[in-house]
Amino acid sequence: MANTKIRAVFFDFMGTCLDWHSGAIKVLPQSIAESERSQLALEWRHDYFDATTARLAANEPPENIDLTLRKTLDALLEKHPEHKPLFDDRVKHQCVVAWHSMPAWPEVPQAIEQLKAAGYEVFVFANGTTRLQLDLCKSSGLKFNMLFSSELLGVYKPAPKSYSKTLELVNVKAEESVMVAAHTTDVRGARKAGMKTVYVHRWTDDIKEDMEVIQKENDFFLDDMTSLAEVIGRL
Repeated sequence: MANTKIRAVFFDFMGTCLDWHSGAIKVLPQSIAESERSQLALEWRHDYFDATTARLAANEPPENIDLTLRKTLDALLEKHPEHKPLFDDRVKHQCVVAWHSMPAWPEVPQAIEQLKAAGYEVFVFANGTTRLQLDLCKSSGLKFNMLFSSELLGVYKPAPKSYSKTLELVNVKAEESVMVAAHTTDVRGARKAGMKTVYVHRWTDDIKEDMEVIQKENDFFLDDMTSLAEVIGRL
């Protein structure tokens, strides 16, 4: 049974719901050792976050994520010249396009369906483009009531305006909503906006954060989404 106080559950998408790492290491040149591909993927992802954070700090509008990913990939290869010859324009393009087709973490489809069955509205609320989110819904098989991208909102998360605008569009009060994310910036922004928060720990994300600190900051801290519907029912 749904918690009558909570009406809407907002999900970060990449990382929180989707196993981007598996998709990324598959598309990187296979002649690179898997351990090195893993490290390159993690570094690329971290550099992408740094790029969007810098744009937000400079009060710049959201950039097409494909362009940001290409720029950060080019910069990453400058730091790893030993791999640069393996990346011609075709390979770089394939690497960027791969971010439009990532699988869901195994437990996520059932968790989302349980929430919907309990009467909650479920939304994607994530940085990126609407096209990216549509493509990822296809590749993952995940179904939501609505997709909110930084492109659509005109601002990156975790800017306060991103939360207020999203809540306004669905006509839901902050205290009636929950942010589910594997990123501290997302949940901290949500808490400042008055939302409840559930942090989902993914080994691929927030790799430099102190998990003991994060556990104390949120309403719930989960290792996956298996019990998500249950804990939201307790908020």
